[in-house]
Amino acid sequence: MLYPSFSKSRSVYDLSGLWQFKLGDHNPQEILPNEEVMVVPSSFNDVVVDKDKRNYIGDFWYERTLEIPKVAENEELVLRFGSVTHHAKVYVNGQLLGQHKGGFTPFEIVVPDQLVNESSLRLSVCANNILDYSTLPVGNYSEEIDDDGQVRKVVKENFDFFNYAGIHRPVKLVVRPKNHIREIVITSQLSDDLSSADLHIAVETSQAVDSYRFTIMDEDGKVLAESDSSDIHLDQIRLWEVLDAYLYTARIETYKNGQLLDVYEEPFGLRKIAVQNGQFLMNNKPVYFKGFGKHEDTFINGRGLNEAANLMDLNLMKEMGANSFRTSHYPYSEEMMRLADRMGILVIDEIPAVGLFQNFTASLDLDGKDNGTWQKMETKEAHELAIQELVARDKNHPSVVMWVVANEPASHEQGAHEYFEPLVKLYKDLDPQKRPVTLVNILMATPDKDLAMDLVDVICLNRYYGWYIDHGDLKKGEKGLRQELLQWQEKFPEKPIIMTEYGADTLPGLHSSWDIPYTEEFQSAFYEMTHGVFDEIPNLVGEQVWNFADFETNLMILRVQGNHKGLFSRNRQPKQVVKDFRKRWQAIPNYHYKKK
Repeated sequence: MLYPSFSKSRSVYDLSGLWQFKLGDHNPQEILPNEEVMVVPSSFNDVVVDKDKRNYIGDFWYERTLEIPKVAENEELVLRFGSVTHHAKVYVNGQLLGQHKGGFTPFEIVVPDQLVNESSLRLSVCANNILDYSTLPVGNYSEEIDDDGQVRKVVKENFDFFNYAGIHRPVKLVVRPKNHIREIVITSQLSDDLSSADLHIAVETSQAVDSYRFTIMDEDGKVLAESDSSDIHLDQIRLWEVLDAYLYTARIETYKNGQLLDVYEEPFGLRKIAVQNGQFLMNNKPVYFKGFGKHEDTFINGRGLNEAANLMDLNLMKEMGANSFRTSHYPYSEEMMRLADRMGILVIDEIPAVGLFQNFTASLDLDGKDNGTWQKMETKEAHELAIQELVARDKNHPSVVMWVVANEPASHEQGAHEYFEPLVKLYKDLDPQKRPVTLVNILMATPDKDLAMDLVDVICLNRYYGWYIDHGDLKKGEKGLRQELLQWQEKFPEKPIIMTEYGADTLPGLHSSWDIPYTEEFQSAFYEMTHGVFDEIPNLVGEQVWNFADFETNLMILRVQGNHKGLFSRNRQPKQVVKDFRKRWQAIPNYHYKKK
């Protein structure tokens, strides 16, 4: 799906700001009461101050009235939502126009011509934050009877982050030609010496057109090539490199009967990705991933788009020498992806396939027993849709270097291989760039028990030796971590390994002379031990700390006002260990760190 951008043929209006808001039932034929308002985009949970409202589960409503801009006869009016978590129904003047399942990818709805002819529109959105065993993420849904006899819907998250909900990303009103560019796919074949590129630009339009005009521009807007053909050759190219991004722009124009119909500009980068001999190669050079798992999680906004926080987070990463992050555990905003493109940050792109573990609250029971997960989950349809929508959205981003099929599923239980095999294939079939695919492995799915890692290109591991395993005992943790990494390397010698999670909860300002868990001293000692092991393993080509910053979670006995594994506090103040990471990561080059 194309990002909503201005052009000669397209106008885009931002609908951010205050909307009418209501939790509970509402008849969309009626005007929503003006008793309460909500900011779009944001999570409603952290804006309301009532406890019951914050934890509300069920339908909730947004509404606003908008004046309609001038729309010509050959144009259409489109409502474009960046995301609504987790399910949305969209009404205009009380009429249901469409709906969307999935809380982290965009969707658009065309307003019928008869409504466009009216002077104003009453836009209503019914959102719903219920999660169950058929949704992604997976939730444990139930209904309880209150003391007053009312039914109360309950979702206990099957994952370790807060179930924020709302209109989380921008809502745009778009005026575009009825005969418009619907889709653009840019692929490139680089020469062996990486000095030239053959581009292919595939374009899908809503109706038939007579001809196209393709223009390629450099970062300064200089025209490098113009053609009526979708196949274009570029010489003396500049590559998109790690922390050294370079973006070209493809301008596509469509024509019919000699008249210009539509114009759209798509940024893209030129880079080559391969996995071979236990290494992850970019532009024929072995990459070392340095970075984080993180969350879209800030004060007040919750999971709502906060572009200033996004830029600050990436600036903090780059200042430390980091070069990557994983979109744990759902697709991040399109604005964040475009920012990563611009700043040269590598992105491991993940769908909201988290919670695929029956009896998640007992997931720290490390005996690896079979809980019957794959007989109980009903997520196949949602899983396929999530993959389809993520690839459709992010396929052209040069920052995206790998897809994640799931985070910490029960891949050691019977049925896991059969469940994931078609999903990995779906990624491969859909992605025009054929990026690597991975599955982020949970700690009890050890090399002797895992049933799915043979399907993927890169082994991604979440491991907590010295924390959840051998808690507080770093000597035992070091031994266990080393032993398991060597086992993975021996089992899959051709596959690179990335540690996508490792960390220890740490309370800022808590100190001890004896490196007690939760202290800043223990956090430093934990990472010193872990990094020493990492540097011994030739196939280990990346380290992404869990987590970039402390974040909000559901209520658990292990969580006191959230997860505190961040290197930064939730308000982005550094913990003591940040200086240790800065020293390590600034000394590790982006390329050629591990030599075999």
